[in-house]
Amino acid sequence: MDDTPWHGKMTGHLTFPLMAATLLSSFGSSMLYGYNLAVVNSPATHIKAFYNATWSQRYGQGLTQGTLTLMYSLTVSVFALGGLVGSFPVGMLVTRYGRNGTLIRSNLLVFLAGVLMGLSRYVESPEMVIIGRFITGVHSGICLSVVPMYLGEIAPKNLRGFLGLVPSIFICLGVFSAQVLGLPELLGEDPYWPLFLSVVVVPAFLQFFLLHWFPDSPRYLLIEKDNIHGATEALRCFLGKYDVESVIEEMREEQRSLASVKTVSVWHLLTDRSVRWQVISVVVINMGMQLSGIDAIWFYTNVIFENAGIPDPEIPYTTVGTGAIEVVAGLIGCFTIEKLGRRPLIITGFVFMGICCSVITMSLVLQTSVSWMRYVSVACVIGIIAGFCMGPAGVPFLMTAELFKQSHRPSAYIVGGSLNWLSNFTVGFVFPFLQMSAGAFCYLVFCAICLLVALYVYLIIPETKNKTFMEISHIFASRRSFCSRLPESVKMVMFNRYGALENSSLEYSSS
Repeated sequence: MDDTPWHGKMTGHLTFPLMAATLLSSFGSSMLYGYNLAVVNSPATHIKAFYNATWSQRYGQGLTQGTLTLMYSLTVSVFALGGLVGSFPVGMLVTRYGRNGTLIRSNLLVFLAGVLMGLSRYVESPEMVIIGRFITGVHSGICLSVVPMYLGEIAPKNLRGFLGLVPSIFICLGVFSAQVLGLPELLGEDPYWPLFLSVVVVPAFLQFFLLHWFPDSPRYLLIEKDNIHGATEALRCFLGKYDVESVIEEMREEQRSLASVKTVSVWHLLTDRSVRWQVISVVVINMGMQLSGIDAIWFYTNVIFENAGIPDPEIPYTTVGTGAIEVVAGLIGCFTIEKLGRRPLIITGFVFMGICCSVITMSLVLQTSVSWMRYVSVACVIGIIAGFCMGPAGVPFLMTAELFKQSHRPSAYIVGGSLNWLSNFTVGFVFPFLQMSAGAFCYLVFCAICLLVALYVYLIIPETKNKTFMEISHIFASRRSFCSRLPESVKMVMFNRYGALENSSLEYSSS
């Protein structure tokens, strides 16, 4: 039975509803993820002062430097902890409410978090900031898996890579928006940081009211809900044509082929030897994405530039400049992925980031004796961000969808998403202490990780451009079969080689 999904067989053009659904789902979800990554960077001094003043008012004495660093690190990294929690119920939510419905309902979390963070200063409660950050993390943990799943299922094969990287552009736009709004002329001054944190409710509000106008994934409607009418209308909307009977029939064939296959659990996924290399690949690229050092750059940009010797008044504007380059790099990756493929972008991105991490170490060590080395440090930070946005920023989420069939995909997103967020939390929490203990050499850890991930992708992960999900599964199956036969093949080669050598020796001696 043919198990190829409808968008695996069919190519199509970019219709207005398809592009609008892509932009809106990314604007209200992926953009918030990027915004919340960078929003705590510029008001760090003001938030720490608020924590210290509140603590002094409550207990009669201020916080020690170590305790204050710990509290602020928790404020930064608790966002990732919330993301880890949010990644767990993704499979259940998308099955019950659909992809579109899950995105719409998740905006309620943003409204709650915005209220908590916006009122935290007026009620003198640092706990509300931390809880609000945690809730926004839960929202991003859900959406960071659901958005690529939704876009991957509504996109034709020839547009899957392009639309799959649109969320990464919005992540860059979110980071850039936080950097611009964090300028002293806008919301970067002390009285405005609660408003700065709670601006996230604006994109969430727009998505909450506008995403209702777009249908859910046709594959979800037909295969999981057996809603032929809804799937037909969704296909007509996204594909821009009335006759979709052939596509419906293909989806019906997939539905029949999956009738005896249940959605596998996370435990089943981890113990299923038939998808072992896919699971390992998802683990490597998702952990590598966060352990590459990009989160340290986003969370602590101002601190990094300060250590690099950039004058304080110039730091906010330097940060905005890096954000603009970040957006441009994301656009380049989005418009070249279907031409170059997934592998070249992700390998080049990780290698370039690794090189920049090694060079930034050298520049920080030498900047005390060579004054212009601080500009090299800034260039390396820009290089790390640009390298990340051109490939590693969005490709791991896209490849998580492409490496698995329908029955395994929700659990794969749970595994990849949970490890992604756990790594994000680790970097956000540990980096300040790592920087204090290792100094400039802390970036060598990120350098090693980037190069190892690039090597793994080069050796193990195949190119998935213009391939159906079943074709990708067959590639991994053939690789697994080859590896299992490798010892016997080596034995046969050795036997033939030495057998032939022995025969030739006998012939020579007899002559």
